[in-house]
Amino acid sequence: MYIRFVEIQNFRKLKSIRIDLTPQTTVFVGANNSGKTSAIAALRHFLKHQSAFTTNDFTLSNWARINRIGADWEAQAGQPDSPGPSTADWAAVLPSLDLWLQVENNEIHYVSHLLPTLDWEGGLLGVRLRLEPKNVDELYKEFLSAIRKAKETLKAAPPGLGTAPRALALWPETMRHFLERRLRAFLTVRAYSLDPTKQTPPKDGVALPQPLPPGSEPIAGEPLKGLIRIDLISAQRDLADPSGNIDRFDDGENRDSRGTRRLSAQLRSYYDEHLDPQNSPAPSDLDALRAIQEAQTVFDAKLKTGFSAALKEVEELGYPGDTDPKLTIATKLRLTDGLNHDAAVQYDVVSPGVTDILRLPEDYNGLGYQNLICMVFRLMSFRDSWMQVGKVAKTASPESGDSFSPPPLHLILLEEPEAHLHAQVQQVFIRKAYTVLRAHDDLGPSTRLSTQLVVSTHSSHIAHECEFSRLRYFRRQPPSGAGEVPITTVINLSEVFGANNETERFVTRYLKATHCDLFFADAAILVEGPAERILVPQFIRQDFPELHKAYVTLLEIGGSHAHRLRPLIEKLGLTTLVITDLDAAKSPGGATRSPERGKGQVTRNATLKTWLPKMEQLDDLLDAHDDQKVRTYDQLFSVRVAYQCPLQVQLDEIGSPIEVAPNTFEDALVFGNISVFRVLTGDGLIGKFQNAVHTSNGQTTVAQAMFELLKTAKKAEFALDLLELPQEPWPIEAPAYIREGLEWLQTQLHRRQQALSVSSEPSAVLATTVA
Repeated sequence: MYIRFVEIQNFRKLKSIRIDLTPQTTVFVGANNSGKTSAIAALRHFLKHQSAFTTNDFTLSNWARINRIGADWEAQAGQPDSPGPSTADWAAVLPSLDLWLQVENNEIHYVSHLLPTLDWEGGLLGVRLRLEPKNVDELYKEFLSAIRKAKETLKAAPPGLGTAPRALALWPETMRHFLERRLRAFLTVRAYSLDPTKQTPPKDGVALPQPLPPGSEPIAGEPLKGLIRIDLISAQRDLADPSGNIDRFDDGENRDSRGTRRLSAQLRSYYDEHLDPQNSPAPSDLDALRAIQEAQTVFDAKLKTGFSAALKEVEELGYPGDTDPKLTIATKLRLTDGLNHDAAVQYDVVSPGVTDILRLPEDYNGLGYQNLICMVFRLMSFRDSWMQVGKVAKTASPESGDSFSPPPLHLILLEEPEAHLHAQVQQVFIRKAYTVLRAHDDLGPSTRLSTQLVVSTHSSHIAHECEFSRLRYFRRQPPSGAGEVPITTVINLSEVFGANNETERFVTRYLKATHCDLFFADAAILVEGPAERILVPQFIRQDFPELHKAYVTLLEIGGSHAHRLRPLIEKLGLTTLVITDLDAAKSPGGATRSPERGKGQVTRNATLKTWLPKMEQLDDLLDAHDDQKVRTYDQLFSVRVAYQCPLQVQLDEIGSPIEVAPNTFEDALVFGNISVFRVLTGDGLIGKFQNAVHTSNGQTTVAQAMFELLKTAKKAEFALDLLELPQEPWPIEAPAYIREGLEWLQTQLHRRQQALSVSSEPSAVLATTVA
């Protein structure tokens, strides 16, 4: 049994999404503020901390409808034909989570209390967890009473106090204000059975949860208790931070008195739960208990002797008297007391040629190493607590209410494991984390008990280590209309390429070879070769300040392969600029040659032929308009191609401009900076380009000279030589086709920011509350 998928509605920016989970490890990826943390929070709230809901967890655009419910109640109050309050009014605006389990026939006994019908014989089984009014009549009555009292108080106020321009506001003004104080008193989470036959796949990334039939009755009790164990490692681990704040959703576990998580605190917790010989001792613990008692007896005797003079001096003051209890010294030793100090956990330091063991306290090791040990140890603790290893098996309360021991499903939520970890350790951790969770004799490859690990991350190194089938991409979407806010849709990347094929193999291998951060960027630039990869970032820094501030990933993919990323880019909805070469040839299968108009030449570039602008004839490509180079998919997503176009170039100071048609980035760069290259001195390709400019006497000769030079040129070396130019400011300008592409991309990102500005990047606001 495992969680097949969840559907979340009306929780923060997750208006209506489906997240498919793999049977083992699922990784949430996406740009900053795309909803990954909200998804983890929704799982945490509904499955573990149901009392943690606040009004900040409601989707912002739903507050208008919620306040309208309160306004309608006010308007209808006292009317004899009023329909009265209804729970149905709240169903479409309050948070809910549909949990869909994959259950085999031999596991039905685990879920018998959740079955929708007696005919159910295994497969998908759904449960809706919904926040709703405990008693809608009570909520109705209390809300109207509070509103009435506030208005009566304002009416009785001195003249002018409750009127414009700044009227005094009393709680509650609206239903939102009422719930900000009284949410826990009037709202609760209830569970309902769902019908697997009415389950509907998402449409355009938007989940379509089934409506509950009228009169549906909630499932009694806590239907998931004893069925799923939930554990969480929060992103805020606060290692070695004495001012660290306790995460209220992390139960304050494994922290010292300062609120800082420490490995020694985790060891104490693990010892108390699984190893303590004083807790339900077994025969194997007797030796340890005898040693503790003997040490305690010796220590008591030593303390009694040491304090005897001081106690006698106190007795000379008249206390204790004959009827007063006498003072004595008695100790109680606990082995974990030895872990309750800064140097309890130490690291051995290896020093060549030194036989003595050198050690340092845990705080003296790097944060990355501490974080790795901390997370692995907590995963081990989660596993052993679930499997009731050691003393926990004897101390577990028989009245815990768990239907099964251990629960058949273990769900672990892990936020941003990359904090403080360098790249290689991030990759090792994500490879080994699930193995740690299954390292038990009753687990391993067995399917009787299931473990599912859900990870949210901003790390391209972690994403790189995972197969596409494990990645879930959170895509930011613009508001759907007036009064709405930006929302999130979730893309299952296992569905990008369909069946296993050549394109999928290429993209998977390419991403693993490049460590690219495509899944976390605001936009992407695909470039042809190493020279563009080196110089395009310099052009951006120099001339495109707004683009420089954005999170743009640059990938060297090559013109003949850029189109292979098309399915992935279109699935991600990632605004992309493709910078590629003309690759002119005499015929489709012919060799590359210098571009010439009117010669019937074609392009060999698959991106230009099959993606944008979908042209093969060279003359058509040279005359294409800007709008033919762009494909717009939706308000936030478009793709543009940029390739070499004809230029008017003045080869010398006295001649007339001539038209030249560059074929590659390098010759376009030279032609676009012809005045610089006329006077530029240097070795290698720079000197050869300068000589070609001076010795050529027309379009054909200069283009052909450039073409011949570039056949064997070291293009990366050429780009590095240009970066070394001593002139300030740097004299090289981007070729015209690249400049036009970067201007387009900067404009697109500006529009995107405006479209998402409602709530995608929240500003810091200082607010005070007077109690």
